[in-house]
Amino acid sequence: MDVSLYSAASAMNATERWQDMIAENLSSSSVPGAHQRTAIFSAVPAGQAMLGNEHLVVPFANSAVNFSQGELRATNGNMDFAVEGPGFFSVQMPDGSKGYTRDGQFKLNAQGQLVTKQGYPVMSDSGLLQFDPNNSAPIKVSSDGLVSQGSEPKGKIAIAEFKTPSQLTTIGGGYYRNDVPDMLPQPALNTKVHQGFIEQANTSPTLAMASMLTAMRMYESNEKVMQMQNDRMGRTITDLSGSN
Repeated sequence: MDVSLYSAASAMNATERWQDMIAENLSSSSVPGAHQRTAIFSAVPAGQAMLGNEHLVVPFANSAVNFSQGELRATNGNMDFAVEGPGFFSVQMPDGSKGYTRDGQFKLNAQGQLVTKQGYPVMSDSGLLQFDPNNSAPIKVSSDGLVSQGSEPKGKIAIAEFKTPSQLTTIGGGYYRNDVPDMLPQPALNTKVHQGFIEQANTSPTLAMASMLTAMRMYESNEKVMQMQNDRMGRTITDLSGSN
């Protein structure tokens, strides 16, 4: 078994996964509240292969979501909201399940319900947030999520916090789903809501492009190693076979 060839191929696979993560980060860098994925490299056993008395290990790339706070940008938009802290807005997904997002660019639909850009209803502590579409009074939200239309209270935006948000399942578009039965959402004791702001993605396009160049160089370097080993094996076979 050619260990260097196997290791180079595994490294190429790991850097390719890294490039995919970077590309995903770049594509979501304009999505409010989006969190970047970071690559975690490790050495994993290569099946039952052995090298001397030690198991052969190869590089492997896994990913984790970076849930650090993004910068809050003032928009002065009455329907723009940002969460400061670890919480997520709770929304109702098309299949009726509960989803979580930090993208607070909301709007009112034709029925007077507060919904996301995709039309998913934003949840309150007691159900959907319903407004009077014929009432021109401004919608106001306090820092703890209490919502009113003029002087009439409408409920409280449901903000969920999780002890280990890294266990949430990413479902795309800045949305997450909780697939862990034992991880129940906690009351938002450490999260504030800011009206007239949006949270920018915590991805830096400049740093992401620099990482992309690094990943491409690593991929090309391992590709050259594979080509060198392939050429060496070809020469060895030719020498052993006695061919000119």
